[in-house]
Amino acid sequence: MKKRVVITGMGAVTSLGIGADPLWESVRAGKSGISKIERIDVSDMSTQVAAEIKDFDASLFVEKKELKRMDRFAQYALAATKLAVDNAQLDLATINRERVGVIIGSGIGGIETLEKQQCILQEKGPNRVSPFFVPMMLPNMATGLVAIQYKVRGFSECPVTACATSTNAIGDAYKIIQRDAADLIIAGGAEAPITRLALAGFCAMKAMTTNSDIHSASRPFDLNRDGFVIGEGAGVLILEELNHALQRGAQIVAEVVGYGCTNDAYHVTGIPEGAEGAILCMQTALQDAGIKPSGIGYVNAHGTSTPLNDKSETKAIKNVFGKYAYQLPVSSTKSMTGHLLGAAGAVEAIITACALKSGFLPPTINYNTADPECDLEYIPNEGRTAEISYAMTNSFGFGGQNATLILKAF
Repeated sequence: MKKRVVITGMGAVTSLGIGADPLWESVRAGKSGISKIERIDVSDMSTQVAAEIKDFDASLFVEKKELKRMDRFAQYALAATKLAVDNAQLDLATINRERVGVIIGSGIGGIETLEKQQCILQEKGPNRVSPFFVPMMLPNMATGLVAIQYKVRGFSECPVTACATSTNAIGDAYKIIQRDAADLIIAGGAEAPITRLALAGFCAMKAMTTNSDIHSASRPFDLNRDGFVIGEGAGVLILEELNHALQRGAQIVAEVVGYGCTNDAYHVTGIPEGAEGAILCMQTALQDAGIKPSGIGYVNAHGTSTPLNDKSETKAIKNVFGKYAYQLPVSSTKSMTGHLLGAAGAVEAIITACALKSGFLPPTINYNTADPECDLEYIPNEGRTAEISYAMTNSFGFGGQNATLILKAF
């Protein structure tokens, strides 16, 4: 018999606040976390804005002597994990740590470290490159550091599936617990891509917005959208087998009931005209959850604010949900958080869980001009109250990676 899997803790580090509660309060209010980029010089770049975290003090979560041995993405991961563990009121000393796992992904990993060490190599030579360079750069180091910090020895991995990364992390964790290979898994994603090299690459692809107005730069599904706004941070969830959670008196936020994972098998960055991979992914998640499309009360869309993605996702939703798609509330919270790449799915899973628990659907802000090819109900500019039982959240990434989760109110 398959085990039931619930969410018992959540932690987030985003431009909208440090912690799941500040994140949700900001999203609920329709507040934007997008600002002018300050950490690096972007005066020679076409993109000037990002969802940059301004108020993060890593020393509150990591010993100062350890910080210089960690890339920023790993610092975000450790902070979000501590917040999630505290939120879950989890005492790991009382739990079998061989049945506790860690799955924290990153799409890019330590690119800030890579960029800095490359400069050192060029300017000072190979003997000055840090001995910590390689472990700081590796995407799996967030998982490794969390496992070391909490001395947990169960199932451990690091998915790297571009923008689907942390949705895959949560989905994989759900399946592992469901088949009784773990009691509890710390799952999510972390990303710190606001560097000159990363931004230069995305600018060269013409994937990011060139709109320098922080109040309209990220505008998913709007006719005038022109690219995504890059973000940074981490989202971590505590996934737990239901009886394990009940026995320790955990407060349950929501239940994970469905997971889809597919590939477009089409192009490294492009999307097939028919959106077949996204369609199959959502259908697989619905089948896994054992519910009809009409059971979904809200979709947290991938909704990147790029011309192609938003049109393709709209087409996929209409294919999966049929006529019901026009009654189905859909929103992109990337309009507020920006696009956290590999960490986006975990942050959006937190938001989706909060929507289920609170009975409130978050808006798509900056939505001003309707696009005839994006003609669904995107909850424009102001959220709304709605009691729903099931919600879906989508993540689609380069390489044709697709991931969908379905959460249920508990």
